[in-house]
Amino acid sequence: MSEALKQFIDQGVGREPADIVLKGGQFFDLVTGELVASDIAISGDRIVGTCGDYQGREEIDISDLTVVPGFIDTHLHIESSLVTPHEFDRCVLPLGITTAICDPHEIANVLGTEGIQFFLDSAMETIMDIRVQLSSCVPATHLETSGADLPVERLVPFRHHPKVIGLAEFMNFPGVVHKDPVCLAKLDAFQGGHIDGHAPLLRGKELNGYLATGIRTDHECTSAEEALEKIRKGMHILVREGSVSKDLHALMPIITERLSPYLALCTDDRNPLDIAEQGHLDHMIRTAIAAGVEPLAIYRAASISAARAFGLRDRGLIAPGWRADLVVVDNLENCKAEIVFSAGRRVRDALFAGRNPVEPVGLDSVKAREVKAADFAVPYSEGETSVIGVLPGKIITEHRRYRLPAEGNQTGVDLARDVIKVAVIERHGVNGNHANGFVQGFGLKKGAIASTVGHDSHNVCVVGVSDEDMALAANRLGEIKGGFVVVEDGKITGEIALPVAGLMSLEPYERVRDTLHHLRQAAFALGATLEEPFLQLAFLPLPVIPHLKISDRGLVDVDKFALIG
Repeated sequence: MSEALKQFIDQGVGREPADIVLKGGQFFDLVTGELVASDIAISGDRIVGTCGDYQGREEIDISDLTVVPGFIDTHLHIESSLVTPHEFDRCVLPLGITTAICDPHEIANVLGTEGIQFFLDSAMETIMDIRVQLSSCVPATHLETSGADLPVERLVPFRHHPKVIGLAEFMNFPGVVHKDPVCLAKLDAFQGGHIDGHAPLLRGKELNGYLATGIRTDHECTSAEEALEKIRKGMHILVREGSVSKDLHALMPIITERLSPYLALCTDDRNPLDIAEQGHLDHMIRTAIAAGVEPLAIYRAASISAARAFGLRDRGLIAPGWRADLVVVDNLENCKAEIVFSAGRRVRDALFAGRNPVEPVGLDSVKAREVKAADFAVPYSEGETSVIGVLPGKIITEHRRYRLPAEGNQTGVDLARDVIKVAVIERHGVNGNHANGFVQGFGLKKGAIASTVGHDSHNVCVVGVSDEDMALAANRLGEIKGGFVVVEDGKITGEIALPVAGLMSLEPYERVRDTLHHLRQAAFALGATLEEPFLQLAFLPLPVIPHLKISDRGLVDVDKFALIG
């Protein structure tokens, strides 16, 4: 027997003082739903004693406070938080998020295996337990130019890394249903392990075929009806509430004590500004309880149910032998973290200072060609023009059609109907492609906004009223090695540099948060009406099929979706 096990036993029995004892409070038993008044004894990285009195080498008074298991974010892309994994760790761990299951899909689409390795190296150093799902869809679509290609042969070598859980969200659900050989090769290689799902609005027998491959989870449900069908068919539903995709309110009817073993929570994703203003998973918990959701149901979804869905059998309950990921909150309703423990370590600034840094990658990944105002011209043609319709709070878009005004021999914007220009410019140095179109819903009355964060292939995306401002914004992105830029009347009024693969900042999250606040104000000065104009812009190039039919001919009903590429 190892010395560590002997110590766990002796401290659990009470033969010797525990390393740490939380005294005077109560804990939330997620099995019975009871609030149990008890000491909690910690030895090393695990809980060794509950439901009794303990002495400890360090004793912490938590009178009038409640202890809950650490929260697990079951699906996110840390890159979309605009900070590195180290800064994400420092940003959200103090809020009680002790485990994050990430898909480095964004950096993988830019850098391939180099991006995945960066995340794995970072995960070995962070205080919170970052687990990695191997990106299944790189490139995400043949409709756009990506910076990398990850066939199954490049994924399998990572399979047994200690931080890898399995295969990340399988977005190409039409490819699965129609037995695309590339899809089947990846699914076959990960049989017996965890395979994450991604199947918006997939229902009926097509859903059955998708699930028959061993896919077990889905974070794309936008209605309780859709979620219930998927639960009946064995899926674990990841309820999502991020900075753009907000599904919590729609799914509250299924967050019940009965269904909670088949639910988990995810953000997919939140930026530092929203985290500072609202919170992370703690925000979801507060919001749900305030709307009438049973505390037992939402706290189960935030921890034990999430852990079981992803095979993390050592965490999610406050009980002897379980990992000491603990959040001491003021009360269940407010869910304000007062003290956090990660694997038995109290979370303090000094704990973060002890981490080893990881060398950033992709610092020269923005290779877009320089553009001119004339490159954004759209030739005029009679009849209606296709327009992408933005839906606030959603990543899906609508295909709309309008007769737009002529400006000489060019098609102009229509500010009265909030129709402005949008362009995507290839930035990986592959082919220099450039596509122009029109979008409705941003609210801009002047200027332009540009970004190198453009899901999923992360080319330059720019929206604007003025061709000259659009060119200035796009070209500035190359000078700062990626990020967001706001231009008004020929002047740059706001920017943030994201040089790590054109996706993440090298600055502390506090500075990123403050810069995002300034950027938001600069966008509002252009007339932007969206709550999150930059994240909405980031999702604009994403080919989305909100109303899908699958037939032997492939995808049909094309008038109900829009894309550019």
